[in-house]
Amino acid sequence: MRWWERCATFEHRSISQIHQQLRNRGGEISELSVTHLLGRYDELVALWLSDHSRLKTIAKKQGRVILAIDGMQPDVGHEVLWVIQECLSGEILWAKTLLSSRNEDLAALLWEVKNTLDVPIDGIVSDGQQSIRKAVEVELPGIAHGLCHFHYLKEAAKVIYEADRHAKKELKKHVRGIRQIERSVNDSNEPDTKVTRGYCLAVRGSLTNDGRPPLNASGLKLQERLSLIEQSLERVTKKRGYQNP
Repeated sequence: MRWWERCATFEHRSISQIHQQLRNRGGEISELSVTHLLGRYDELVALWLSDHSRLKTIAKKQGRVILAIDGMQPDVGHEVLWVIQECLSGEILWAKTLLSSRNEDLAALLWEVKNTLDVPIDGIVSDGQQSIRKAVEVELPGIAHGLCHFHYLKEAAKVIYEADRHAKKELKKHVRGIRQIERSVNDSNEPDTKVTRGYCLAVRGSLTNDGRPPLNASGLKLQERLSLIEQSLERVTKKRGYQNP
């Protein structure tokens, strides 16, 4: 799988984001061409997954399957690529683009998978999307349906997330004067002012480089980065013999 295909399928990146990455790598390509290539990729994946004998061989070897379902939308307004993966083997069993995410459409997709495999479905994993829940209730009644580990963790970490968000908000208050410092040295080319601008850019970068909760808390990440900047400033101050006021 090429990197831009991986971006669309697993990293949930939009067409414009993939297009920008291609441009950053020196590729001369239009956004429309990226859309076209992703469409052809979807067709090839669907063709490969239509090999029912391959799917039955995988399922028969295990004697049961546990399914995971998720939808990826390269850009707003485009079709959604729905992917069903078998959790025990890690194999992709089904992939199909749908114009909508209605529970009726998803139920029909689950019906196709259920009637292709000759082994029982022991469970299904998804995010908390309501249409998926309703589709599973209709087409796979009685089958255990759980949230994926990430969404369970996200729900469990809500209290910590709120505390971290508050901490980040408070940390930002301590560096609000960064713009005023930047303006004061903006027109100077002295060595010291160049260093000052570098530190200002480091602080600004820390403020905009968010973490991804719950595993990478934004507040803790900001605190760590600001602490490193503060330690660097202290080393520079000590080296040059400046005295703290």
